[in-house]
Amino acid sequence: VQLQACGGGLVQAGGSLRLSCAASGRPVSTYIMGWFRHPPGKEREFVAAISRRGGNTYYKDDVKGRFTISRDNAKNTVYLQMNSLKAEDTAVYYCAADRTDYDGTYLPMRVAEYNYWGQGTQVTVSS
Repeated sequence: VQLQACGGGLVQAGGSLRLSCAASGRPVSTYIMGWFRHPPGKEREFVAAISRRGGNTYYKDDVKGRFTISRDNAKNTVYLQMNSLKAEDTAVYYCAADRTDYDGTYLPMRVAEYNYWGQGTQVTVSS
């Protein structure tokens, strides 16, 4: 599967952005999907993940209540709605796909658990 992320940009603190991740090559419904980000000077970190049918989601603590991950399998696209943005949300954001079948409701949060990655999209939040 190939992943293409877009929707980044420059926004003022308190503003909103919606990132999109379009999949091609295979149905996105095949994969658990995640969003990660790479802040300047830091390591890539988990942001959010969503199950194949969208019924289960998980978020990094400091984005809970501000970010929402969703998916439209008919459009082969996953989204990250980001509200109340803060300067510390500034990063390159990546979408990723995991083909593993896990037991129960587990959602992967580690970089190494994801098999496919899109190119990043820059999000810059000015304070």
